[in-house]
Amino acid sequence: SSRISYKDVVAFVKEKIDRGGGSTSGGGGGMAVKPLPNFEKFGPVVREAQSRIGVLTADNMHYAFNTIPHAWISEKIDITHLEELRQKYKDQVKLAGGGLTTTSIITKVVADILKKMPQFNSSYDIEKREVIYKKFYNIGIAVDTPRGLLVPVIRNVDQKSLTQISVDLTELSTRTRDGKNKPDDLDGGTFTISNIGGIGGTNMLSIVNWPQVAILSVTAATMEAVWNESKHSFEPRLMMPVTIGWDHRVINGADAARFLKTLKQTLEEPFFGWL
Repeated sequence: SSRISYKDVVAFVKEKIDRGGGSTSGGGGGMAVKPLPNFEKFGPVVREAQSRIGVLTADNMHYAFNTIPHAWISEKIDITHLEELRQKYKDQVKLAGGGLTTTSIITKVVADILKKMPQFNSSYDIEKREVIYKKFYNIGIAVDTPRGLLVPVIRNVDQKSLTQISVDLTELSTRTRDGKNKPDDLDGGTFTISNIGGIGGTNMLSIVNWPQVAILSVTAATMEAVWNESKHSFEPRLMMPVTIGWDHRVINGADAARFLKTLKQTLEEPFFGWL
């Protein structure tokens, strides 16, 4: 009689995890899927088929959350001066065909940080136990569309000016919302930024966009009373909450804290990023 070896068990478990427990419905992750209760006995309901994008998003998020050991850290960034600069130069960028948004500015800064902290621009090969460091910087920007959440990619961000990034972001976002994406618009991202500041929220813990290893979440900036040590008084400052989520197999907490510290320093004092 044949024996079941340790390798057989490992292979079986791995196959179950890869297949999400034999289901592609975003359900079990290796666990038995429980049947739903009969909601109709409590009142009327309406069933609606999930859209194709909704199904893909559900499957991808389920896979990412169940296979990546997540961790998060948050920070608040004083963007009072940055907002003054944005207002000062936005018309100049508008003439070039782009919107000088907080997202485009963050995208530019993040690309600079990724070059200094390459572990955030990597992927993890669990079978070979290797970290794949990418020498290109393609940043995905989460866009809310009538069809669902999509993440178009701005390519080679490190090689582009802030104006060009702003133009690219405007064009990409418009195409995505209108459902006119080019075939490669959504492919090849190495890091993701999700900014829901235009809607609201005080903090957001986003799921890493596998096979990436980190995602930056940005929520609405609000005026807060901040203590000024030199003036010995509180003063109104525009504070923007940010959170970075990361794959703990590749990135540790100290690295994540340094990432946010660098982001904070650069956005609060843009000259810092050039030193």
